[in-house]
Amino acid sequence: MTRIIAIRPEPGLSATMDAARQLGLSITGTPLFEVRPVPWDAPDPANIDALLIGSANAIRHGGVNLAYFLDKPVHAVGKATEKVAAKAGLTVASVGKGGLQNVLDALTPPLRLLRLAGADHVPLDPPSGVNIHKVIAYESAALPLDAALLNETGERTIVLLHSAAAAAHFTMECNRLDIDLMKLEIAALGPRIASAAGKGWAAIHVSERPDDRRLLAMVGSLCQ
Repeated sequence: MTRIIAIRPEPGLSATMDAARQLGLSITGTPLFEVRPVPWDAPDPANIDALLIGSANAIRHGGVNLAYFLDKPVHAVGKATEKVAAKAGLTVASVGKGGLQNVLDALTPPLRLLRLAGADHVPLDPPSGVNIHKVIAYESAALPLDAALLNETGERTIVLLHSAAAAAHFTMECNRLDIDLMKLEIAALGPRIASAAGKGWAAIHVSERPDDRRLLAMVGSLCQ
């Protein structure tokens, strides 16, 4: 028997657990982060052609200033972000795969983008002719890990990591609680996340694409 543990913040946690159960996986979850809005100053909408959104949290926690940009097209990182943007009344112009840099690389310059980012975000390299005005719209506040979640049962345990911040925080909490890393396996959404988790784990598995369902499918194959 393999225990699968998810630690991402809500509502992503519930979405991951629902998707895991649809795949027939037994999963336990507890959020190690709480996503909170961060006040931000809106640039002049006349100087913005479109929005660049790398997380649905940017829409959920964008606040009142988001209303100034409802008429701007959105370039979203994935299907989940597309859904939340559409629900908020935004028009999605493109949906990418494989990360926000890929979304950016597919755009046609000249273009002036407003990027609504989290406090912990991936740096981007805009193509020539594409300008990005970045604002921090939300942050993920770290929460303490309950050692009972990782009580030794003799079962194989795989922990899902969806962000570099989560990886670093989970590692720190395990060290704080003197948890034996060699009794845990990591399933990371991407190489950057796996790197942030550090070394000393029983194994580190990396999803071939930064997609939750791909991550869960990989974990499912590990459980067979």
